[in-house]
Amino acid sequence: MRKLLLTFLVSLLFVLQWQLWFGDNSVTKKAQIEELLTIKQIENEELEKRNKQIAQEIMGLKIGRQLIEEKAREELGMIRSGETFFFVSELQDQESSNER
Repeated sequence: MRKLLLTFLVSLLFVLQWQLWFGDNSVTKKAQIEELLTIKQIENEELEKRNKQIAQEIMGLKIGRQLIEEKAREELGMIRSGETFFFVSELQDQESSNER
């Protein structure tokens, strides 16, 4: 009776260990799934950043004309018709302070 019980328990231990290490829900498969999960999370973060940039570009395009006009005024010195443009140069201020 004891030998039969011992044989049964050893067999059960062997089957459980086999499933733990080599079965469908084994430790190695769990590690593979966790690695895939980490990779997918990194990809999702990159895609979220890209989506935020695209959303900002869309908002910029919606504002569009105002943003383009502001950039043209700042960077290119453009003015509308009927406006008076005053140019104040900091270079002249520096030259006059150097002469003193």
